[in-house]
Amino acid sequence: MIGLFRENVKIALGSIRAQLLRTILTVVIIAIGITALVGILTVVTAIEYNLNSSFASMGSNTFNINQYESTGRRRGDEEIEKINPIISYPEARAFKEKFNTPFTQTSLSFIATSNAEVKFENKKTDPEISVLGIDEFYLTNSGLEVTQGRNFNSFDISNNVYSCVVGSDFATKGLLKDTNPIDKIISVRGAKFKVIGVLKEKGSTFGNSQDLRVMIPIQVARSMFSAPNINYSLSTMVSKKELLDESIDNAIITMRKIRKLNPVEENNFGISRSDDLINRIGELTGFLSWSAWIMGIITILGSSIALMNIMVVSVTERTREIGVRKALGAKKSTIAFQFFIETLTIGQMGGFFGIILGILIGFLICLAAGWDFVIPWGAIMAAFVTSFIVALVSGLYPAIKASKLDPIEALRYE
Repeated sequence: MIGLFRENVKIALGSIRAQLLRTILTVVIIAIGITALVGILTVVTAIEYNLNSSFASMGSNTFNINQYESTGRRRGDEEIEKINPIISYPEARAFKEKFNTPFTQTSLSFIATSNAEVKFENKKTDPEISVLGIDEFYLTNSGLEVTQGRNFNSFDISNNVYSCVVGSDFATKGLLKDTNPIDKIISVRGAKFKVIGVLKEKGSTFGNSQDLRVMIPIQVARSMFSAPNINYSLSTMVSKKELLDESIDNAIITMRKIRKLNPVEENNFGISRSDDLINRIGELTGFLSWSAWIMGIITILGSSIALMNIMVVSVTERTREIGVRKALGAKKSTIAFQFFIETLTIGQMGGFFGIILGILIGFLICLAAGWDFVIPWGAIMAAFVTSFIVALVSGLYPAIKASKLDPIEALRYE
């Protein structure tokens, strides 16, 4: 059986060389379809990986209390826009004190400014630095890591110590790039802060750099930045995932009591779970994956028709050869297997080149977009299976047609 398979592969390769131009065109058509499929799936995989890295670092056991369910307010064609009140500092403090659900820790934070100027010795930044007022639980609840130095502790927060944790850009390409940033003194709005930690690089999310941030104790930030109507954020991490739903229910009850809502009134605040973000990302990338499959299948359908056509022409051109083989005792199954192997070889060649080109295109797109590249093993397996199915479907009819030729009539064929 192995010897027969090798012989059929040799015959298939010989036939491919004999009709090289048509084979190359067919391989190119198959490769285009596979390239479209693998290329798009590669980009989708990279998008999914990078978005998950950005959002899922919060952990699937974290939820936030914000002014709205999402960052933006929705307005329908005939809907009246509902304006929720901001989460004030007294409300945020009251929630943190009254929410006593076991195995939870709640952080309180707010964005003090997004256009601060930071100075170090005789150097200063552009006025584009974000300053956040945070407590000792903020970094943990937000999935942020400190690569140098340390995080805030309860002593720093309760005693309003003038210290700060800075984004990675300060240490790698900013004010502190040529020195050890720990214990250096930087100035924000004339106030001097000692750097106690540097965050791990996060990159940009939707065009906003996550590495140009300065984090200071929340009470210090409140004394320095006293803009009206400051909106505070609450983030709660549940150490036991099975208690997440119960903790969210308790948080809603606690916040409704703080805002003195009647039982019939709707919530005038938003609860967002970190795993909701992951699910939304999954829905988006799932839609993109289906789009990739539809585009790829349309292209591959054309390539399968072209492959079937070249094999039918090949059967017609080699009618006399088939007659000779049958006259010498070749069985129908042997003839069919020969043409099937030939079709399979062409299909796999197109699939191989398509996979290489698709991954290359996906890599270049990721490189241009600044995303981390991830080898799309699922797309590669899908491409191999697809090219095999194309060869199977395209080669079935020509193989059956060749096997059913009458040997006498085939020998007469000119």
